[in-house]
Amino acid sequence: MIFVDSNIPMYLIGAAHPHRTDAQVIVDEVFPIEKAEVSRAGEIAQNRALLSARDAVHIAVMERHSILSILSFDRDFDRWPGIWRIRQI
Repeated sequence: MIFVDSNIPMYLIGAAHPHRTDAQVIVDEVFPIEKAEVSRAGEIAQNRALLSARDAVHIAVMERHSILSILSFDRDFDRWPGIWRIRQI
């Protein structure tokens, strides 16, 4: 199992960055299946101006694994249809 720092998908779908190409090479070589999640996150981020790239990555991973609930203080997830945000008050 490999834990992936959030900067890898951020370089792939966020603003232009010198590490974008390197991140793409790493993802292609190490995680060929997960590449679909990064592509989906890019679609989500581009079509939803109110969501950050990081939120888009979370949603793409949730969709791929049929996860409908997220534990978060981030209210932006409330705007995404089909996701239920669990929060502590």
